[in-house]
Amino acid sequence: MAGDRFLESYGGQTTEQLLAMEADYRIDSLVLAFEQAIQMRDPQAPMTTQERYVLAVEALEREVNNGGYDQFFLNSSHEFVDVIEDALRAIGCPKTADITRDAIVALAVVGPLTGAAVEEVVTSGNESVAAALGGCDDRYFANTEAIADRLFEWIRENRASIRVG
Repeated sequence: MAGDRFLESYGGQTTEQLLAMEADYRIDSLVLAFEQAIQMRDPQAPMTTQERYVLAVEALEREVNNGGYDQFFLNSSHEFVDVIEDALRAIGCPKTADITRDAIVALAVVGPLTGAAVEEVVTSGNESVAAALGGCDDRYFANTEAIADRLFEWIRENRASIRVG
């Protein structure tokens, strides 16, 4: 059973130490600590697919919960648009992956799916895109998948590929 305290910030723990904190701290705060730890590493160090998935899922959670899919697509989090659906499927969130796929499809990006291309579509003022993203927001907020819990379990299963500390 997960604890009820919130871990305020990452404090240099290893992957194993963060996983062992489950009994004392809320799961959402622990996955946030993993995100912070990955982001604090040397930016020149290569990132594993698993580490990128952690960052992508955490970015989606933060941005959509704070401003919907357009915020995810407009902020720097749009750098994960090419992997977010795969990341959500990998951690066992197929409903959220379907909603996110539909949001990406609604953009009707012509050419490569890049952050810049996505941002251009979202800022274009296209009312049908805005309506489609609003519908995806509604579905996201009605969804009951426990994203943070599933991400934490996935981190546990993939801990050898997630280097922190």
